[in-house]
Amino acid sequence: MLNALMPWIDNWSSLYSNSAALRTGLAFAHIAGLVASGGSAIAADRATLVAWRRDAASRLAHVRVLHGTHRTVVIGLTVVSLSGVLLLAADLDTYLHSTAFWIKMALIAALIVNGGVLVRAGRRAQAGHQRAWAWLGYGSIVSLLLWGLTTLLGAALPNV
Repeated sequence: MLNALMPWIDNWSSLYSNSAALRTGLAFAHIAGLVASGGSAIAADRATLVAWRRDAASRLAHVRVLHGTHRTVVIGLTVVSLSGVLLLAADLDTYLHSTAFWIKMALIAALIVNGGVLVRAGRRAQAGHQRAWAWLGYGSIVSLLLWGLTTLLGAALPNV
């Protein structure tokens, strides 16, 4: 399958390499998606950790707000993913052989799985299941760690 895509990848790589505007626009989309998704998730994780120690009414109000955050995170991650595929295609040989790239991909997969856990826990917490708050709390801690590590690997990628 990769062989069938190689003509497109080669054309894309050439176009990307020869256009400062395209490189800038794509880097902006990638960073903007990261800021929107990561920023929203980090703020929500922090708020979840604060709400975890509050009374039941405060926690219920928090999980209602939390559902709106997921949309922003998903849209931002979609932008990051699409721009990331284009960035990968622009320098395929480098990234395919990069350990840092594959670790970053594993961290992103873990972020997505953890996000699913958080969404499910949020629904259960909204339905009144008190044990769901442990999942929300610990999942938020994991989320914060994963966002930090993913960002670190993204910053390291061009330098390794």
